[in-house]
Amino acid sequence: MEVKTFLLQQWASCLDEEDWFPPLEKVLENITFEQAIWKPADGTMNSIWELVCHLLFYEKRYLMRFLGEAANEPQADNNDSTFRLPTETVENWEETKQEYFYVHRELEKILAKSEHEDLYRKVPGEDNSLVLEMKSLAMHDAYHIGQIVFLSKMQGAWAEKRSFL
Repeated sequence: MEVKTFLLQQWASCLDEEDWFPPLEKVLENITFEQAIWKPADGTMNSIWELVCHLLFYEKRYLMRFLGEAANEPQADNNDSTFRLPTETVENWEETKQEYFYVHRELEKILAKSEHEDLYRKVPGEDNSLVLEMKSLAMHDAYHIGQIVFLSKMQGAWAEKRSFL
């Protein structure tokens, strides 16, 4: 299988195509604002919304760097601050999700349009090529999607019967 095809499949499975784990678009489909900000009583885990903000931070930062717009990339003092929420409103929860979906799809378009040699060219501001960064972002997404599913299950927000494999 060609590496580009493989990456496109990985990327799609993180957002909107079922695979070994549910895609984030489906996972977040019925998550309410209250469920999005909920944390377990011990407070050691991030909320669903915080996790989505974290995913958005890294994907948006990569997108801006790829487009040569590093001045517009999101900023954070450290990894912990990438989980930072905007003002907690229903509207901002919806905007965060929509922005994540948009950025994810924009990265997918870039990958789909890339020629073979583009896949291995170093991206400005990054240590790695497009192919390595997209692989890492997909793995990062999958890891945090698992956390989001777990948080959903802890709240009883996960449907008993799902259509996922």
